[in-house]
Amino acid sequence: MKIKTIIKVDGLTKIYNGEVVAVDNISFEVYEGEIFGFLGPNGAGKTTTINMLNTLIKPTKGYAEIAGYKLGRDNDKIRKIIGLVPQELTADDELTGMENIMLQASLYGVNKKTAKERAEELLGMVELSDAAHRLVKTYSGGMRRRLELVMGLIHRPKILFLDEPTLGLDVQTRAKIWEYIKMLRDEFGVTIFMTTHYMEEADKLCDRIGIIDKGKIIALGTPTELKNILKGDIIVIEIDNVDNFNEEILTKEISNISEIRRIDGKISITTEKGENTLPRIINHLTKYGIKVLSVELLKPSLEQVFLYLTGRKIREEEPMDSIRMRAIMRRRRRV
Repeated sequence: MKIKTIIKVDGLTKIYNGEVVAVDNISFEVYEGEIFGFLGPNGAGKTTTINMLNTLIKPTKGYAEIAGYKLGRDNDKIRKIIGLVPQELTADDELTGMENIMLQASLYGVNKKTAKERAEELLGMVELSDAAHRLVKTYSGGMRRRLELVMGLIHRPKILFLDEPTLGLDVQTRAKIWEYIKMLRDEFGVTIFMTTHYMEEADKLCDRIGIIDKGKIIALGTPTELKNILKGDIIVIEIDNVDNFNEEILTKEISNISEIRRIDGKISITTEKGENTLPRIINHLTKYGIKVLSVELLKPSLEQVFLYLTGRKIREEEPMDSIRMRAIMRRRRRV
């Protein structure tokens, strides 16, 4: 079956206040019927990208096409075929779940009879039928997230954008949300574009993943393709004095080491069959009088891919509002 592109992005860029680059010349495609993950830390440009593709923010430059419609020229048409579940909870606390859904349906021009039928079907899907006529302020966090999912689906979009759909949820509720996302793709053919900074979530759910950091896409592929970047297991060793460590001697004595890097004051060693190589490395270090403080043996994971590509773990970053404010203050000081 021929793969059909449903989202095409070329050189998309967003610059705030003329100097803060939130999204930096990114290009990628999303295929129809896939779950596409946008993975990265807070502040990396995930939400800005999703807001541009949803017509909520105007790009500074670049091109994007959504299901054949051009961003900027066909925004009204784009809005009719997409659904959005944002990070922020948007349901009105003083309305019931059903009232919130019906309000959302009316905004999309769905007639009442059709909206009610769809609402009942969707509420059943996310196991909220019993709570449909309760005020939203009585809902738990997980129930609110499921309600937001229904609100984003009530007009039957071709593409559903999920911005951190499981943020702050407990493990059990997150697993339920994962089930619903897979169901949307498998049973209803909805294309899912989701942002997340949970590596496990991206690995389990996504057909392909784009990793974004500091506004740039630094890797793109299936979870397996991304993990293959590492070319083996990773052994992370903390020693008492990194300056005493000699990489050349180690690679001469242990031949199956493919790469050695120094990250955050530790030694990161890539090798095949790490469980076999680790004792030999420890013996080598001991022979040369190097004290080992800690050891980790890590199998290839998206977390390790991110560490490999960026030199640091995925982390919480300063909110973009703070970055914008600093830029404004710098500009004012120059005036």
